[in-house]
Formats: sequence, C-alpha cells, structure tokens
Amino acid sequence: MSETVRELLTRHIDAGLMPGATALLGGPDAEPVAVGSSAVGGPPMAVDAMVRIQSMTKIVTGVAALRLVEAGRLTLDDDVVPWLPELAGRPVLTRPDAALDDTVPQDRPITLRHLLTNTSGYGIQMGDTPLARAMRANDTEAGPAPSPLGADEWLARMADLPLAFQPGTGWRYHHGFAILGILVSRIVGRSLQDHLRDDLFGPLDMPDTGLWVPTDRCHRLTAAYRYEDGSLIETEPAAGGPCAGPPPVDVSHGELVSTATDFHRFLRAIPTSVSTEHLKLMTHDQVPASIKTDESFYPGFWQGTGWGFGVSVVTEGEHLGRYGWSGGQGTDFFVDPDGTVGILLTQTELCEATFALLSEFQELR
Repeated sequence: MSETVRELLTRHIDAGLMPGATALLGGPDAEPVAVGSSAVGGPPMAVDAMVRIQSMTKIVTGVAALRLVEAGRLTLDDDVVPWLPELAGRPVLTRPDAALDDTVPQDRPITLRHLLTNTSGYGIQMGDTPLARAMRANDTEAGPAPSPLGADEWLARMADLPLAFQPGTGWRYHHGFAILGILVSRIVGRSLQDHLRDDLFGPLDMPDTGLWVPTDRCHRLTAAYRYEDGSLIETEPAAGGPCAGPPPVDVSHGELVSTATDFHRFLRAIPTSVSTEHLKLMTHDQVPASIKTDESFYPGFWQGTGWGFGVSVVTEGEHLGRYGWSGGQGTDFFVDPDGTVGILLTQTELCEATFALLSEFQELR
C-alpha cells in the first residue's frame, strides 16, 4: 500500500501541485511515506515533517472536551456562559442575511453540544452578508492564516456580533471549535496547549503536536503554499510563520501542527480515550435534516454526508460509516469501520487541484 501512496503523491508533486507531502494508509502498523521536498528548492521531505493541519484540529479539541464531560466538569447540554460570560444574552439575527440591527433576543443557551456540532449560531457566513462583512471588519473572519488576536480578544470581538440563528436551529462551520478551545482552556484554568500536552499528547506519545512549534524543532516545519494559476505562491516559509516558536498571545482558539505518526497515534487511541457512548455520538451524524441546507456551507456538501462531534461522517454509499475531515492547508484524514486509517499531509491550500488529490487518496485500496 505504501508504494501506491508514494506513486499518487509523486504524480501530483511532478504536476507542480506541491513540493512534497507525507501520508499514511493502512491498519495499526501502517508507516508514513514522505515524497518530494519540504519547500520549493528545499531539503527532502522527512517522514517526521511537521505540517499545519488546521481544521483536523477539530477532532482533537472535541476529544479533549468529551474527556472533560467524562470527568464530570460539565455536560453536553450545559450552558457555556459560566465559563464564557462574553456570550451571555447575545442578540440573534432574524435571518442569517439580515441587517446587524435586525435581531431578536436569544431564546436558548449555547451548549457544548452546539459547539461540537457547528450549531451554536457562530461560524463562517456564506455570501456577502452584513454579518460576513462585520466579521471581516473586526478580524474574526476565518482565513488561511492564524488569527493575530489573543484568545480573549478574539472571543470578545465575536461576542460583539449577533448570532446568525438561534442555537441548534442552523449550521455554520468553523468558529464554534475556536470557541470550544477557549472553553476547554477556561474550564481547566490554563492554556489549551498545556492542557492538550498533559491530557493527550504526552500520554499518547505525540511529542510533535501542538498549537505552536518549539524553537528547537522549527527546522522540521515545512513551508506553506497557495496554488494559483498553475504556480505555487509561498504563504509561510519553512521553519517560520505564526506557529514557529512560542506565540506572543494565548492561542487557545488556534489550530495544530502535527506529523503523520503523531496523528496516527491519536486516531488509533480515540476508542480508549473517550467512552463508548461518546465515541458513537462523535462518529455518527448529529445534524437534523432540516438544517442541512445548501446555504449552510456549500451546495452538495450534505449529499451522503453528516457531521458528528468534530468530524464529517459518511451516511451512505461505499464508505458508509467512515469519519474524518480535511484541513485548509491541503491535509486530510479518515477512519473506516474496519480500522483502516488514512492521513495525508500536504503543504498547499485547498483548491480544485488539492481537492482532486484528496479525493484520489480517499479512494485508494
């Protein structure tokens, strides 16, 4: 299987989509392969290369939150306001594309379950709506680069904006998990980085995973690129960028850097890291059909797809029962019901070409 993966990566590297990549496919003993270089004109890609996995972070934060539930610190349906008072009594738009002052009172609390399922009322706004423009203006819009704002300031700016809908009555991607990272941090009384290190990364032997890269390991951090008009444009240099070295602000709302080996260890450990009940909830569709609308994300997303706790889930077809998710920097993972795991870490932002690579990877046998 490793040669099949190597051939796939080589073909796309030769086509100019990325300088290099690491990937892993198989069962418990699967080993990563590395192809190409860590940067354009740089040294060879190593199997322990550290890559920005971005939205693959969501399942990690989700597991951390579920472990707090199992420790009795909160429940799935607890109001998050005791820990996140900024979110108390926020106004709610009469419809997602309404003017910012066209609101009604919030009629139900935001809960942990809402954050895990992207149904809190916060998230990416599709289209050029007043709320989308306001998020751009106050630096809370999601983008390829990490937010320069510290966690508390970022949350305060989010709380200045109305909810797009009453909690639980709509679906919007992304921001709920940044809020979730801050929630976990406040419950435990320290940074998300420190909590994840002690609760998950240390016990699971994941030394190369974190919200930022220690200075003595930055040489293993690959470059990042955008693929535009058939060319690669560097967006973050190798060994550099916002996640290289300790950040100047709290990044508990941020996203992880990891390696194929570390993330494989995490995925294999999930069944023993959370209860059977929570594992079932996490890996099965939790989104009502009534809110799976085209405007909630992008047209066609919900066809054969659901959302659990931090992951998408396949609800029909050949890969029924598969769960996984992608990261904006061209990364992807999946877990099949038979235990097969796939992890793909590239350096190039998601675009039509990288989506094609991810699709091919997901169909490998």
